[in-house]
This record gives sequence, structure tokens and C-alpha cells, in this order.
Amino acid sequence: MTSRATALQDIETYADHGGFVEELSRLVSYPTESQEPSCQSELFRYLNEGAIPLLEGMGFACRILENPVEARFPFLYAERIENPGFETVLIYGHGDVIRAQADQWRPGLAPFKLVIEGDKAYGRGTADNKGQHLINFAALRTVIAARDALGFNAKIILEMAEECGSPGLDALFSMHKDLLKSDVLIASDGPRLHPDRPTLFMGSRGAVNFNLRVEYREGAHHSGNWGGLLKDPAIILAHAIATIVDRRGQIKVPEWRPQSLTPDIRKALGDCPVGGFDGPSIDADWGEESLTPSERVFGWNSFAVLAQKSGVPEAPVNAISGWANAHCQLRYVVGTDSQDILPALRRHLDREGFGDVQILPMERGIFHATRLDPGHPWVGRVAASVAATTGKKPALLPNLAGSIPNRSFSETLGLPTVWLPHSYPGCSQHAPNEHLLLSSSREALRMMTGLFWDIGSPRGRADLAP
Repeated sequence: MTSRATALQDIETYADHGGFVEELSRLVSYPTESQEPSCQSELFRYLNEGAIPLLEGMGFACRILENPVEARFPFLYAERIENPGFETVLIYGHGDVIRAQADQWRPGLAPFKLVIEGDKAYGRGTADNKGQHLINFAALRTVIAARDALGFNAKIILEMAEECGSPGLDALFSMHKDLLKSDVLIASDGPRLHPDRPTLFMGSRGAVNFNLRVEYREGAHHSGNWGGLLKDPAIILAHAIATIVDRRGQIKVPEWRPQSLTPDIRKALGDCPVGGFDGPSIDADWGEESLTPSERVFGWNSFAVLAQKSGVPEAPVNAISGWANAHCQLRYVVGTDSQDILPALRRHLDREGFGDVQILPMERGIFHATRLDPGHPWVGRVAASVAATTGKKPALLPNLAGSIPNRSFSETLGLPTVWLPHSYPGCSQHAPNEHLLLSSSREALRMMTGLFWDIGSPRGRADLAP
């Protein structure tokens, strides 16, 4: 009988002899920019020409599910039901990508052409999320080929609008709870804690996006004739923002300061140091002073001004603008009242004397915070398998620092959620020159093959026989 070790050798061959690069190159070539209306046909093409043939070749039954909220964003549902008595694993991914920003990639690179330079595979979607769900699909295929079965039931949901806030995902899950009924979600998105350290996270920080706007008058007025007489909206807005956080970014809105950073969470994060890889240096003097960097990014809330404008920055004139606008975001952890985030800010600004500052919520600007207890049995099973395959102690993060639609899985479907990311923080996700590390991908391919093998083994125990 084929052993676990043989399956791992098979996936190594796939990685080392170009199979992964070849398949990833094909998936990257689809310009699936969900934020661009002109790319709508590519979203369907990715599913019909890219994903479905791959999954049907593994014995999955596939069908397109119409989005109940926005029909231009389809879903792919695939299932392989081997035995109604087996455990069922739900697997998720998204085939859409953020805007290409083609004119900003460095010479020699292009968003929809895979380019290999050393250990880096460049292309839009390599890290977010085509490369990640391809790794999981390849691992499933390897286990099926090795033992002629998975040994468990697998269901897959692939969406095409994650970069637009996943419109319709929760509604789809509410409509199809029986279809999607499973025992656990195992999925991959976001970055590892460190490129060389396998990572599990069990939820994500939430996110609320909104505009702060000050608007006093139509048009601009000459700064010589009116300077000192007219309120400057940019200055008013700057002072308002300065009441939200202090000069080192510490949050000053009382309701935005969470109480959920418990001793257990702090203990878990003590084993998860951040940094130490190719990327920007951490600013030690930024963020909540009493917390470690890991606690700041995984266990605390953070406020950011993502964009700010007044007047015409690209062609300034000697005039006082009539308005100023800042696009802002709060990343928040479990324990923050999501319904009170913007009302609390309104109360705060009013107390500080900034009633002139408008708070304008974004239509799709909310992700909810989620967190599974790291002591959950599924976390232990997955962590044990990962350690057995890699020989490394995986990092166990209570939640991802970023935001994903995890609430639809954990709340709407009621599933324990375990995420195993295959990227790393320096991958230039959502930026020009996005890339995936081939070395981390090889380890991830082995890790997921071992995990799927172990889930399908009798009683779900790791089969470590050579």
C-alpha cells in the first residue's frame, strides 16, 4: 500500500520538476481583476477554463452557483463525496485579484505573466490567492492518486469577488447551508508569520473603512485675499485625526481600546515574534507602547489613514480649498463592538469639538472580527500533522492581522476555521511586484499533502510510517 512518505515524494517531484510553476503560470494568465467591470468575462473564464478542468480531473463534481447579490461575481462549488460517514472538509479560495497596477511593476515584470527570479515567482495572484489554492488543490490530487481516495469528503467553494468585499458570500451560505454542511473549514490566504515557519491562524481582525470629510464651501478661494478669514478644512481635519490617535499611533477613542488581550492570548503571541524577513523594518516607537509588536498587530486595534486629499495635490494653487477628505480604516479584534465603532467615533469627535467633521461609512467597508479557541481539537490535529511533515513547531496565531470573510464560515455555517497561509508578509500583496516564494511553496505542498493524508487516515491520526 502506498505510504504517506510516498505521497510526500510525489508532491516533491511536482514541485521540483516544474509542475507547480507550469500550473501557476496558467492561472496567473487570467486577468481576473474583480474591481474592473471590463474583466467580468475573465472571472467566469477562470472558473470554467482554469479551475473546473483541474478539479473534475480529480473526481470532483463541479457547478457554478449564481451570486444572490451580484450576478457578475460567480461562485464555483465542487464536491467529492466518498462516504456519507466520513468527515467533510470545506476548502475555500478566491480566483479574483486586486487591480493589476501594470504601469507600476518594475521592468521585466508584468502582472499576468509568471516570471521566476531565483526563489521568487512574480505575478498578480501568485500570493493572493491563486498560488495558495493551487497548492491545496495539488495536495488533494496527490493524495487521491497515491491512495485512490481521500479518505474523507471534500467540498470546495471558490469565489470571484473577495477583493470587492465578498458580496453575496454570506447570502449564498445562508441559502445553501445543507449543501455546504461540513465538519471544518481548512483554507489558505494571507501570510505566514515568517517565510520559514508554518503558521496556523483561527480567525482574523475585522476592518471598518470610512471617510472623514470636512466641507465648508464650494470652490477654492485665493489664499492672499482670504487667508486668516476662512477655515482651512485640511487643517481642521488634521487636528481631528490627531484626537483619534496620538503622535505614535496610540488609539485615543475609549471604545476602540479592546479588553480581549487576555493572558492566554498574550502567552500564545509570545511564541509568535514578527519581523526578521525581507520587508520593511518595524518601527519600535509606533503603536501601543505597552504592547509587544506581535500583540499590537494580532491582539490589538489599529487606525490608519489610507488616503488623504484637499485641493489639487498634483497641481497646487494659491487657494484655500473648500473641502478635505481622509479615507480611514480601523482594524479591530474580537472584543470590539463592531456596531459601535462609528457611533463611538462620532461621540468622540463631538466631545473634542469637531462636529464639523462628517463620518461617511463605505458601502462595502466592513469585515467582522473572528477568533477560534487555539485549544480546539481541530487546531491540535492540524498542528500535529504540520509538525510531523515539516519537523517545525507551527506558529499558532489567534487571528490574522488582516481581514478575510471568516465570519461567513464561523458564524453563518457554524464551522471551526483553521487557516494555513502559504505566503509571507513581504510578498507585495495588493502592490506592484507581487510574488510567492518557491521554497515556502514547496514546503506548503508537502505540508498540505501530509495534512490531507492524515485527515483521511483511520481515526484521523497521522500515519507516520515510512
